[in-house]
Amino acid sequence: MSPWSTESLRLLDSGRKVRFREVDLVLITACSLAALTLVGPARWAPRALPCAAGFTVLALGPLMLRMLQATWPRKRLLRWVADFWLLPVALVGHEFLNPLVDAFNPVLRDGRLAEMEHRLFGFQVSVLVSNSVPPWLMDVLMVCYYGHFIWALVLGVVLYLHKRVAEFDEFLLALGLFFTLGYAAYIFVPAIGPRLFLLGAFSGPLGGGVITPYLDSLMRTPGFIRDCFPSGHTGATLLVLFYAFRFSRRVFWTMLLPGLGLIVATLAGRFHYATDLVAVLPLVVLVVGLAMSFSRVGSRRRTYASERSVPMDAIVRP
Repeated sequence: MSPWSTESLRLLDSGRKVRFREVDLVLITACSLAALTLVGPARWAPRALPCAAGFTVLALGPLMLRMLQATWPRKRLLRWVADFWLLPVALVGHEFLNPLVDAFNPVLRDGRLAEMEHRLFGFQVSVLVSNSVPPWLMDVLMVCYYGHFIWALVLGVVLYLHKRVAEFDEFLLALGLFFTLGYAAYIFVPAIGPRLFLLGAFSGPLGGGVITPYLDSLMRTPGFIRDCFPSGHTGATLLVLFYAFRFSRRVFWTMLLPGLGLIVATLAGRFHYATDLVAVLPLVVLVVGLAMSFSRVGSRRRTYASERSVPMDAIVRP
């Protein structure tokens, strides 16, 4: 028997089934749809095929990693990479959105967002906040802003190392749903933010000390910048704060001030309109509700499976 046949039999072994987390299914579905769209109706857009290839790799990641994990269940590195696959998807997938926006909604919506903000508040909030923050505080806020992915990773690692499987699954599912729906919003409501659209309304370049000019320049170089609505930084931070309050108060109190600083930095750093922050609130509530519902269903299913000690088709004879 060939080595490949042996490995196939190992995968079919009932004790080594390929098992997916709920977030794996979300990522596979979202990345597959993006890839199929880029080779189908959006194939004419610039760089559609390279980005389709990128989404295909991201979609295949959970499939391949879970198969390898089932084959070699003792390989911790495989399990770690598979369980935290959301991180590269969120980071890299963001850079593949340009052809989708070009194909479906290339017109910027900054004018409408700025108008909505003026109707809600009577002024441009980012202009007022940015012009009022002293240089030393701007440095602090910009450092907080770059903690976007760090806090999610910290909470995920804490739950993972403490083997709190159900909590870890629900947290990652909420994040996966949030990034999926948030990236979809970028496609249908593209905007570049006040730092570019309202450039003339500010008193000058973004003020700060030594750190701010460097960190601000980094935000001008990403491959995809039409990611203003809704505020992903705000939404992800609120999600982490919510789950940290539920599952790890130590993480919650540690990140509370930096997290609030991150949210303020979205306005002070001129990255978002206040409408972007308002719009992300119902999205956060939605994904939390969905994640909690799926978590309850999974919990009942696991309880039922553990209580069923005798197989359904077992015949008991004296």
